[in-house]
This record gives sequence, C-alpha cells and structure tokens, in this order.
Amino acid sequence: MITDVARSHSTLADFTQPDFTQPDFTLADFTLADFARPDFTLPAELEAHDPPEARGLPRDGVRMLVSRRSSGEISHHSFRDLPGLLLPGDLLVVNTTATLPAQVRARDGLAVHFSSPRPDGSWLVELRLIEDKISVPNGRGYPGQLLSLPGGAVLTLEGKATTRLWRARLSVAVVPYLLKHGIPIRYSYVPRDWALPFYQTVFAREPGSAEMPSASRPFTPSVVTRLVAGGVLITPLTLHAGVSSLEADEDPYPEPYDVPPATARLVNHVRAHGGRVIAAGTTVVRALETAALAGDAGRSGGPVTASAGWTSHVITPESGVRAVDGLLTGLHEPRSSHLRMLAAFAGPELLGRCYQAAIGSGYLWHEFGDVHLLLP
Repeated sequence: MITDVARSHSTLADFTQPDFTQPDFTLADFTLADFARPDFTLPAELEAHDPPEARGLPRDGVRMLVSRRSSGEISHHSFRDLPGLLLPGDLLVVNTTATLPAQVRARDGLAVHFSSPRPDGSWLVELRLIEDKISVPNGRGYPGQLLSLPGGAVLTLEGKATTRLWRARLSVAVVPYLLKHGIPIRYSYVPRDWALPFYQTVFAREPGSAEMPSASRPFTPSVVTRLVAGGVLITPLTLHAGVSSLEADEDPYPEPYDVPPATARLVNHVRAHGGRVIAAGTTVVRALETAALAGDAGRSGGPVTASAGWTSHVITPESGVRAVDGLLTGLHEPRSSHLRMLAAFAGPELLGRCYQAAIGSGYLWHEFGDVHLLLP
C-alpha cells in the first residue's frame, strides 16, 4: 500500500514571508556545454507533443534511461521495468501535489498563468499573450493595473516579483476560481489543449501546482502494486510547483512544501539501515534536502526533520545531496537549473553521456515524454 501519513498542520498563513525580490541564492549561467556536450540542441522531433496515451502507449509504456554513478553504466528500459530496478528496502518518496488548471484566458488575447500562492493571500502570476491558441510571454503590465477575467473576477497587479512574474491579487478565492474557469498550462510544443486528468499523477491529492510534477506521470496502479509487492516502501510529501516556462532562464523561486513527520522518520530509518532513498521528481529532492538542512539549523545538513514552509534551496554539485540517494526525473532543457541538481547525483561526465545517449536513442522530452532514473 502507499504509506498514508498524518499531515503536519501548517497553512500558508503560518509561513514566514519570503523575500521574492532578493532570493537567497544565485546561479551562474549554465548550459549542457558544462556536461561535455557543447553542441547540444534539442531537435524538434524529440519533443513530446502529446500524451503517450495519444501515441498509442499506456502511461507506464514510456521509455526510461537508467544511469548508475558507481559503475558509469547507462542502460535503456521501459518504465514498467522500475520495480525490478529498485531493491527491497528502498524508499520511494513521491509528491502528492495535484495540478491546477492554472491558465485563465481572458479577452483581448490575454492569458494569465497563476503560479504560486503567497502567505499574504496574493499570488505570483505571469501575463502572456495568446497567439494562434498558444500563449507567449507578455512584457506589459504596470502596478495597480486591473485585469478583467472571465466570470466577473478582477486581478490587481501589485508589483513585479521577478523579471516576468507579478505579485497580484484576485477578487475571489483563487483555487475554486481556477477549478471553474481555468485550463491546464501548456507551451508551444503541445499543439492542443488536453483535459486536466492528463496532467494529474496517480499520487495527486492536494491541488496546488501550476504545472504537473511530471516525473510521477508514468506511475500506474499496476507499477505501484509491483513495487510494494517487491518490498519497496512508498511515502509522500508535498511541494506545490510554480510555473517553469522554458522561455526564461531564471532561478527557481520560493515554493511551499510540507514534509510530514512520518515521512521524515521513514527517510531517516531507511538511510540508517542501509536502504536507498529514491526521489520521484526534482520537487521531492528540493523538499527533502530543505528538511535535511532544517534538521541541522541550516549548516551542513543532518537527519530529515518534519517541516513545512517555503523553500528557496537550490541543489547543485557544490551543495551536494544529503537525504536522497537516487532520482527519477524527466529530460531537461540544456539551460534548465534542474541540470545542476542532476549533476549533483550523476557527476558532470556521466550526465553528459546520458544526454548524448538520450538524443542518440530518440528519447522524448517534456512532461509527456520519457524519464531518467539516476541510481547511485
């Protein structure tokens, strides 16, 4: 069975107000050239334009590249092979966030992407323009501007939070409004709208993410059953992911997370007894590594401590990983900050070979694409 833990009783109102204008981290310009692939570009034919179900595949029928840091080995599998690749006593940590229909299309060709809530009740939003049914970044907007949205709601822009995200306040409760008037966010590589269930994972419980935690999309009840029957433990946490539009090379920003007490105890127990902690997605890594830092007063990292709040932590080869041994993730863009996290697991040389292998073997990118399992 999937472990069901007691939730820690935190709300957004309990969280410390983060400073969105002065994040506590910076990232140097980064490309996959640093991973020994100086000519890396993503061919258009390797973009997953539709869900695998529309391509004649079940969810768990996508491909899975597997890399092992200890040996440098790279192998090719179906996602259905996952239960045979993990070991009895391994712990798989999953994100129970559910995807919101976070895009609202208004009049005059305007679209609003609702990203993340803030403790004061406002939200981070991105303004976009609709061109041929695809939205593109919109550099317009000014503080105090009132935007009329469907259903009579009014969005007030309060000020810039990042180069493209605004602090804004909606005249009605955001989540119920989105569930009634929103549609899932999609980008230009997906040519048509898909219903919200296509953007949910089997673990989804708590609506809150602007974009799907896509590493968990291939899981099916059959795969979960085989994992548990093989002795793999499964436990949840929550991190609500904001927008990660590929048009802008920018640092991640604070996101709300919750690592429950039972999950923290189980992670520490497994690691203390020689098991491996495998994160299903980069959001899980970010939450667990934040909880490990919280357990040692933010200094060098210690046991994972139950915690909830906002995380600004960015995992890099320099920071390393303390609480997680392996990672299941998608295939990332060459200028994505996620690649620095992957380098912390695989090392730059192996990661470079992984991406060469993925391109050479025709793996598919993006949320409807294939996945990569990084093992120690």
